[in-house]
Amino acid sequence: MPSDEDARGSATPISNLSDDVAGDLVRLMPRDLIFVMRFMGESQPRLQSHFQDFIRIELAARGVTAETHPMIHLFIENHAILLRDFVFSGVSLSRQFRVETIERLTGDTTSVMRVDIWDQLKSHIETAEKHFRSQADGLPRLLSAFEKPAEGR
Repeated sequence: MPSDEDARGSATPISNLSDDVAGDLVRLMPRDLIFVMRFMGESQPRLQSHFQDFIRIELAARGVTAETHPMIHLFIENHAILLRDFVFSGVSLSRQFRVETIERLTGDTTSVMRVDIWDQLKSHIETAEKHFRSQADGLPRLLSAFEKPAEGR
C-alpha cells in the first residue's frame, strides 16, 4: 500500500533535486547558454517614438489622420511597439555569445560566473517548486475533467 510520501512523489528532498537539475544545466551551459544583447533604458522609447512618427507619416500620406480616424493613435502605438521589438530582437539574435566567450572577455578564469548562475538557477527552481506546491492542493479538483470515465458509463 502506498504511503502518503509515495503519493506525493519521490522521498528525495526537493533541495537535492534542485541541486541536481541546476548542476545539469550548468554542465550543459557551454553548449546551451547563449548571451544576447538587450536594449534597455532610453533606447526603447527612442526607437518606439521613431516608429510612431514613421507610421503616422505613412498613414497621413494615405489619408489616415487623427482627424479622420480619432482612435488611430492606439493602432500607431501598438504597431510601433511591434516594429521596435522586431528590430531589437533581430539585432539581439544576430549578436550571440557563448559562456566561454563571456568568461574570456570578463577575465573570469575561475568560472565564478558559472557558480553564480548555478546559485540563481537553484534558487529560481526552488521558488517555482514552492509556488507550484502552494497551489497543488487545488489541482485534483481542477483536473477532474481529465479523469478516466467510470466503467459502465
